[in-house]
Amino acid sequence: MTTPFSEKLRLVLKMLSMSSAQLASELGTDKSVVSRWLKGSVLPSAHNLSRLTSVIATRVTSFRTLDWEREPQDFAEMFGADPDAISRAMGGPLQSRGLPLSNFVQMLESAERRGKSYEGFFRSTRPAPTAPGRFIHEQGMIRRDPIGLLKLTMGSAGTVVEGWMIPLHGQLYSIATEMNSGTLLFGIFNGLGATKVDVFDGLTLLPGADKGRSPTATAILCERVGNLSGDPETDDRCCRELMAINPLAPEGSVPEHIRNHLVRDIGPAQLALGGDWLLNALLSRSMSSGPDFDTLHAAEEVKTKK
Repeated sequence: MTTPFSEKLRLVLKMLSMSSAQLASELGTDKSVVSRWLKGSVLPSAHNLSRLTSVIATRVTSFRTLDWEREPQDFAEMFGADPDAISRAMGGPLQSRGLPLSNFVQMLESAERRGKSYEGFFRSTRPAPTAPGRFIHEQGMIRRDPIGLLKLTMGSAGTVVEGWMIPLHGQLYSIATEMNSGTLLFGIFNGLGATKVDVFDGLTLLPGADKGRSPTATAILCERVGNLSGDPETDDRCCRELMAINPLAPEGSVPEHIRNHLVRDIGPAQLALGGDWLLNALLSRSMSSGPDFDTLHAAEEVKTKK
């Protein structure tokens, strides 16, 4: 096949809103078998391929065994998928033609379960790298993309960052690219089990503002400032408007408890006083929360009228 079977099967599960566990149940086989198909470590036997085709045919009546041999775009169109989206899904970032991450299927399944909780418009707050004592805000959007991951689009003053937010193992991981320079940015955040996440915090790692672009870690807080409208064009326009806002927070605008949360002394002297040895974002001190939070300052609701 031009496209590996595993990638086609991932597409089928995505387009039919099926989990690997559900597929295994309908096939009457162990989930580990389906997992190996999805990872590409084994191919289904002729018997299992026939059974798998039959399960899919209950939802797409025209589907036949020979359809697995179709070219990617033809295969995608059988399920009503956007060919451009399929091109990205079949060969896009984080997949076998990009970064060969062994837990990619787990990422997709986790995003399917938890992704909706994080969809919305958010504003981040972190210490300003070039203005000691000041803070900056990046603004943007988190939204499920056609691949099934959570797409991150944030920025400020002409700088745009795009990447993914990955809910996994009770945490939220981020990998993104600053679009102008190609610089990679990373983050690990405290996850939350709420049906709607309004605040999450953690650490971000990025090149510093010094001449050597030294690796720099800092605490960061992200707050929901609005909900998606459901209309992609409206949401994209709103995201652009948010990213045009001046990122430097006015002096005194960041509440003291948030400043203390984001900036604190660490190291041997603090450890001796009962403080922190390393920069961390302990869950016991996390500000991550769902809809009913009142300890943080209220963010102005973003209007997303069509």
